Amino acid sequence: MKRFFTSLIAFAVSTVISFAQTDHETQNVILITYDGLRWQEVFKGAEKRLLIDDSLSVVNEINYSERHKLLPFLWGTISQKGQIYGNRDYNNKVNVSNNFWFSYPGYNEILTGIKKDRKIFSNRKVYNPNITVFEYLNSSAAFQNKVAAFGSWELFPFIFNDQRCGFMVNAGNQPINHAHLNAREIELNKLLSNSKSPWACIRPDTLTYRFALEYMKECTPNVVFISFGETDEYGHDGNYSGYLAAIKRTDQYIENIWNFVQSNEHYRDKTSIIITTDHGRGYLFRNSWKRHGRCFLGSDQTWCAVMGPETYPTGEVKTSGQLHSNQLASTIATLLKTNYNLYSNIGKPIIQIVSKETPEILTGFVE
Repeated sequence: MKRFFTSLIAFAVSTVISFAQTDHETQNVILITYDGLRWQEVFKGAEKRLLIDDSLSVVNEINYSERHKLLPFLWGTISQKGQIYGNRDYNNKVNVSNNFWFSYPGYNEILTGIKKDRKIFSNRKVYNPNITVFEYLNSSAAFQNKVAAFGSWELFPFIFNDQRCGFMVNAGNQPINHAHLNAREIELNKLLSNSKSPWACIRPDTLTYRFALEYMKECTPNVVFISFGETDEYGHDGNYSGYLAAIKRTDQYIENIWNFVQSNEHYRDKTSIIITTDHGRGYLFRNSWKRHGRCFLGSDQTWCAVMGPETYPTGEVKTSGQLHSNQLASTIATLLKTNYNLYSNIGKPIIQIVSKETPEILTGFVE
């Protein structure tokens, strides 16, 4: 089986498109996910009925009630320099294509681009038989040993299949381990061993953020995945104030990562950042926001944002259209001038993201 996967990757990588890149084209991609963050909070800020239910203080209500206060980096920098999709009040829709509407199938869809994959149907610790776009890129000469993944959730080694993928996957309670550990990373490993998360399945998001940032400073990978998990856990707990605070903290982490990107010669003006979520949450009745899955309407509704050299700065997209999470893998590959074609049912690249053309030229959505 391992020989089969090696042959499959070798065949696919032979189709990589070679282009001479300039300093004003994407040479690096950072994919960031908020686990289980609803489009409602992204585009509308905190939901007032849930603020009342959670008995939030007046101070917190002021901090979270408007979207630009809840997500200042998203609605400041990215809305001015990038694109934001998924405001269903404008009939601008982003959905998962899988039939399960929870995490492992959601991440599998984002990372492989496979539409309605029936092989991944639970959150069990099963190694992914599929090859992600990250593994595909790492198997090419251009990006070999230049790929890394970080996640708070302990299942990411299984999702990326770290037994086969060939790049570092650091998640859950795993300490970071590579050939050039710096003093800060060693200290972070100590903090990880002594930290206590309220949830058994994830570590604190602040450690995921710091591990990823330190690794980027030390090793400058070209392709990076970072997943933050506290939004989903606070949601399941029914802790709306905790959920909102996690949203705002993560927005700050992302801003800090972007500020580093723009301060570093390897990344500056050559990096595209994509932000999305693995699934939505319920919305139909008061307590359904705590849950997701097929029984909770709205759990398939997601959103995404992007900023980078190829992406025309349209800001919040208010035109009617439909995108799906399974388009992101091929979008990442296209930004990196690579033809990702391992499977026949991969979503097509989102043309508005990968083209420098003005919105007037780009008509409609590509699915």
